[in-house]
Amino acid sequence: MISGMNPSTLGAAPAASGWPPVPAGRSAPIQAFLDFLDQGGPGGAPIGRVVLTTHLNADGDGAGSQGALLGYLMGRGIETRIVNPTPFPEMYRFMIPGADAGAGAGAGAGAGVILDVTTPEAEAWCAEADLLIVLDTGEVPRIGRVRPLTSHLPHWIIDHHPEGDRPLEGPAFRDVAAAATGEMIFDLLHQAGASWTPTMAEALFVAIQTDTGGFRFSSTSAHTLQVAGSLVGLGARPERLHARIYGSVPLRRYRLLEATLPSLDRSPDGRVSWMTIPGDTYEALGCDPSDVDGFTEYPRTLEGTWVALVFRSVHDGVKVSFRATEAVDVNALARQFGGGGHAKASGALLAGVSLEEARAQVVAATEAACVAAAPYLAGREDAR
Repeated sequence: MISGMNPSTLGAAPAASGWPPVPAGRSAPIQAFLDFLDQGGPGGAPIGRVVLTTHLNADGDGAGSQGALLGYLMGRGIETRIVNPTPFPEMYRFMIPGADAGAGAGAGAGAGVILDVTTPEAEAWCAEADLLIVLDTGEVPRIGRVRPLTSHLPHWIIDHHPEGDRPLEGPAFRDVAAAATGEMIFDLLHQAGASWTPTMAEALFVAIQTDTGGFRFSSTSAHTLQVAGSLVGLGARPERLHARIYGSVPLRRYRLLEATLPSLDRSPDGRVSWMTIPGDTYEALGCDPSDVDGFTEYPRTLEGTWVALVFRSVHDGVKVSFRATEAVDVNALARQFGGGGHAKASGALLAGVSLEEARAQVVAATEAACVAAAPYLAGREDAR
């Protein structure tokens, strides 16, 4: 018997009527994942210890997917820890079952399930685990320092991004049609007959809300909205979550924006717009990656823009964020520089170059991509 499909084993009620059905293409990989939880341990035993990870600089989708899946696995009696390649964002700690949103890295009930990748505790947990689950990415470089700690483990990938040039090999639940990995986790838990908590529902609501730009991106489907509605029925509170994610901004974010906006620039034809976050100001203000979330909106919303870019110097190179408003595939563009993501939202890290060199190279490549796309946009009513 497959315990992942047995609500009585989990103490869960059957799925509420009116919930969206799991899309047909997702059912088989979900069932394979649930079967693995039952039989993938040593000697065919059930999985007993899991490592959950996501990509560098976890966003709302990666962190929210971790929170909900953690709740499900722990509810099944599977010991689970989060080990990310970079620190877990404080703003998303409230989505981790038992965590105090205001607690520091070493405090709060959630501190025990979130392990710093640099610590002996993380190394020991990874050494003794049965399974690594990688969420919201499927590429070796994107899990950074987690990779050497977990290379001996069997792993499952759950991701909605196109497969990249350096994929993690092994079983996967992938669907590029999904608006967010959180949408896929909802379908997984729905099919598994999971016992839901309000924290799990809120984690997935945030995952989907943030990765769809508040349900306004073209990736938002009817299924996405049905899932969001189901999550509200399960206890997610949209007003509260919007206030937690968008309604409380530290002063340093505005100071950083104040220093960044003067760099706003654009190509002569207006199709490419960009700005550069000053690294010295970023460091002096004590900013973290969550403080620059949404900065791409400023160049993106300039009239006539097809592609928006934001540049930021980091310790090992120059980080570039790409956003498209027209028919330019910025995933393909970012892959020219070793990055990737989605057709309309991607990122890359250029190593071994100065900020000026990176900006010149990326702007030139983006201008060329816009020229190549222009014939496809000619005559379209919404072409800018």
